[in-house]
Amino acid sequence: SSSSLTQNSVAPELPGFYYDSEKNRYFRLLPGHNNCNPLTKESIQYKAMECKRLRLLEEEEKQKKKTARAGLNSSMLLHKRQLGLLSSTSYCRLVHELKINCMQRRKIEIHSPDSSVDGTNNFKIIVADVACERIFTVNDVEHGGCKYGIISLSGLGKESLTVEMYDNLYFTNRKVNSVCWASLTHPDSHVLYPFKNATFHKLCLMGIAETPGCASLLPASLFSNSNPGDRPGMLCSFKISTAWSCAWCLNSQADNCFSTGLTRRVLVTNVVTGHRQTFGTSSDVLAQQFATQTPVLYNGCRSGEIFSIDVRQRNRKGQSWKAIRLFHDSAVTSIRLLQAERYLIAADMAGKIKLWDLRTAKCVKQYKGHHNEYALLPLHVNEEEGLLTAVGQDCYTRIWSLQDAHLLRTIPSPHPSSKDAIPSVVFSSRLGGSRGVPGLLMAVKQDLYHFSYN
Repeated sequence: SSSSLTQNSVAPELPGFYYDSEKNRYFRLLPGHNNCNPLTKESIQYKAMECKRLRLLEEEEKQKKKTARAGLNSSMLLHKRQLGLLSSTSYCRLVHELKINCMQRRKIEIHSPDSSVDGTNNFKIIVADVACERIFTVNDVEHGGCKYGIISLSGLGKESLTVEMYDNLYFTNRKVNSVCWASLTHPDSHVLYPFKNATFHKLCLMGIAETPGCASLLPASLFSNSNPGDRPGMLCSFKISTAWSCAWCLNSQADNCFSTGLTRRVLVTNVVTGHRQTFGTSSDVLAQQFATQTPVLYNGCRSGEIFSIDVRQRNRKGQSWKAIRLFHDSAVTSIRLLQAERYLIAADMAGKIKLWDLRTAKCVKQYKGHHNEYALLPLHVNEEEGLLTAVGQDCYTRIWSLQDAHLLRTIPSPHPSSKDAIPSVVFSSRLGGSRGVPGLLMAVKQDLYHFSYN
């Protein structure tokens, strides 16, 4: 039987047995997770995944230049551009595809005015502002709960790979489920202000299913290297329950409003007047995003439904206020509107990522390869560069072409895969501001990495 197995590429699966390809023989599997039985399905799957991750990391170190499309290279692109066969938009998009496949990982050194902050807590969430000058971080605290910080990317240059992290005195013993940037004084959040006098604010949504939570609006000036005694207090806090998601409205017709996705309802709150508007739903709202051209809120639910709400109208009984309705087969974990607001990208817990045409309510593209079973994992859309990025539950970061859904690159995590080590990423062609450097930022465990263009 051993000689026959060597001739076949895949050994036949036998119930209750595990085939070891290295030793070319079967081993009996026993039930249970105790230390006396190292051979379980879980341990075998983890070993196989870890071997694959290490192999991919080794291949990335050896292979400096890669391409995701046959025949795609810089000289060919430049030649077509000079002949007028490529528009400037298509040329820039394809150049980004080339650079994406040549990105190299480098570890970033994190400095902090408080030396006790350096590398003491695991990164959970990182979110960049629109200008990509600062990164808001949510870190797990060892004794439970979360704390926040802001990383300044001004030092992230070609010569230096250092960033400054500013911590604050506030932390919560509740789980942070969602984070988004907000602006109270101007609807255009990409306006650059000095860090101390910035008019941006951070909307941090805190809460878990079993306990009440709150939505807190914190001024970004809390995170600075100034005297702690000069720091302002918390701007405002709104008590809510069973919070899953949040979104800030930048449309002038619903100025100073934010939304929270709760259990079977949506709550829209004006932070200045305190006025609240409640919309009942049939399922938990796990993902939200406001449109910018109109005061319309898009919601993704645990039931797989995606619907929109015009927040100018008054809540009416029934479901008549749902303007657009789309449906996934699994719980929707993230939604992103494209700039023209004619298309919406949504991801679910079955690992499906779909591009929806909002005018026809039909799925026009699917981005394959994403892995998810139960986690609330975000999507990252960079429409100018024509890229879609998502981190799967398997801890792999995948980048697709927005235009044709082609998988451009799969990046393994620098750390072994686990539930508490799923990377959080930010991609931009201007990390550090308008004159910043392009690339991908990856936060995993206590480390921060920069995947820079070659």
